[in-house]
This record gives sequence, structure tokens and C-alpha cells, in this order.
Amino acid sequence: MMCAAASPSFLRWHDPRHGARILGMKAARIAEFGDPSKLQIVEMDRPRIAESDVLVAVKAAGVNPSDVSNLAGKFGQTKLPRVPGRDYAGVVAEGPRNLVGKEVWGTGAEIGFTRDGTHAEFFAVAWTSVREKPKNLSFAQSAIALPFVTASLALNALNLQAWDAFIVTGSKGSVGWAAVQLARSRRARTIGIQRGPEKGYLDEVIDSEKEDVTKRISELTAGSGGVACLDTVGNPLFDAVLTGLPHGARMVVITAAKDGRVSFNIRDFYHRELTLVGVDSLQDDSTVAGEELQKITHGFEEGVLHPPEVHEYPLERAAEAYAMVASGKAKEKLVLVP
Repeated sequence: MMCAAASPSFLRWHDPRHGARILGMKAARIAEFGDPSKLQIVEMDRPRIAESDVLVAVKAAGVNPSDVSNLAGKFGQTKLPRVPGRDYAGVVAEGPRNLVGKEVWGTGAEIGFTRDGTHAEFFAVAWTSVREKPKNLSFAQSAIALPFVTASLALNALNLQAWDAFIVTGSKGSVGWAAVQLARSRRARTIGIQRGPEKGYLDEVIDSEKEDVTKRISELTAGSGGVACLDTVGNPLFDAVLTGLPHGARMVVITAAKDGRVSFNIRDFYHRELTLVGVDSLQDDSTVAGEELQKITHGFEEGVLHPPEVHEYPLERAAEAYAMVASGKAKEKLVLVP
């Protein structure tokens, strides 16, 4: 377990071949907003770190849909130029002595948005946020923090309990995949709404292409004590799911499709005493994310939780990885490897 407190004694990155000058690195960088072809691979200085930071040598960095949206200019907090990337797994190269050399993983709302991110050979992050990665996972398998942090925050908001019926839309997606595993670790009964019948870790599947989603939710939750739902898709499934939820159900939403607008009968909503909550991972910085990762690390090490299949791209091919994520056709978790 990595303690949040650390010694104030720092180790600075040093290369005797170059004396005291700042060393360079390769990074993906956004110089102007646009499609994946706008992503540049550049040579730039390694970050100078403050005493509140560590310098991480990145070994692998996940590519998330929010990274693609960031490149497209959909987040007002991002000022250019900016190195994107939220997820990382790597080795602490510089910082407090008791952290240098540690193999760490993490993510955070500020990373890649208000400060340079992880799609580079090195990046700087608050030392209070870094956590040792699961010992049984490779660096590439550990570069998947964001989906698990988002899922964990959603389950916390739902106050998911043992034996609850847990419904997740988009159960094949990265957040859905993580949420199902975390829900099973809490001994909830898992129901996935997805395209196709593959169960994976699910107890039940609703095939949204072939089945009446509203009707199947009613059937599968009949007699359940508590019902909780995580929506990772948005419209058009939102209306069908909300209509099918039984009395007293709780629902968390983490995304929105198209213009984000939905409509439902508010009288029916309050008569059924439903609860609807929003969870936004961009409200939680790397230190909050680190606290969530600390809670679930043992789940990976004990074999209760499993990483998704990953496909590695060299950093130089970052634009290709971004384009694949943007297309929605990626079947595996895409990871950049410097």
C-alpha cells in the first residue's frame, strides 16, 4: 500500500551526459482542435516538477473517448498547446525519495486538460495521487484506470448493496465492463443491456437489438429487493430503461448522446419514487482518483477483477489510435506505449 504522505526529501532526474540542462522527450500534442489527423508527435522538454509533483516515466497510457473529445475541442478548460491523455502506468523517475522507482498507475480530471497529460514519454502529476499499480498486471494492462474509477464512483453514488439487481447499459464498453466486475465483487446480480447475447461476467443479458428493453427490465427485476442502474450510453436507451425501472430504483447517468436532451413523465417519476443522479469523472482530480484506485487494487491482485484485452500502439502512431477510438470500432482497450 502506498501511503499518501511522503518524505520532503526529493530526488531529481539527472543524466551525467547532459549535465544540468533539461532533457527532451517525445509527446503527442494538440496545437489546434480537430479530428485525429490534427494530433502531432513532437519533441519537447521534459516537465519541470514542483515540490508537490512527481515526474512519471510513462510505460503505457490508455486512449479514452474523452481524449478524442478533448482533441476535438469539446472541453472549455483545455488551453492550447496541450499534451492530452488521462490514464497512465509508469515508474516514478523524480520526486520524494520514498516514491522514486515505484511502479504506479492513475488518472485524473486535470491530467490532459488543465495540465499536460500522459500521451508522452514523461509527465508530471501531484505526488499525493500516485498509487502502486497491481503487481500482477503489466503496464499496458494497468493503463485502464479511468473506466474503473468512473465505475467505482458510479457504484458509490448508487450505494450498491449485496443482492441488489444492477443494470448497466453499454455493458460491453470499458466503463460497463468495469462496473459489472465491481458490482459482482459487491455480490450484486448483474444485468447488461448491450448489442448481442454474449454474457461475459454478466448474470443476465438484454439484447437491445432484438428484445423489448422496457419489458425485459420489468421481467428481470420483478421481486428484486433493490434495483440500481448505470447508464453509460444515453439516448435512445435512456427512455426505455427509465420506463422499465421498478418502484424505488436508483439510476446514475455518466454520459449524454447528441444534444443531451431527454424527456420523461415527471409525475410517473415521483410516483415510482425513482432516484436519478449524475456522476462526472471530470469533477474528480488525480488525488480523488488515486483514492478510488487504492480501494480496488487488491481486487486485481486477488483475481476478483480483470483488465480488458488491450491493443498496444507505439506513441508515434497516436493519431491512428485516436482515429480507431473515434470510429467506435475498437474491440479492445487501446494503449499508447512510448
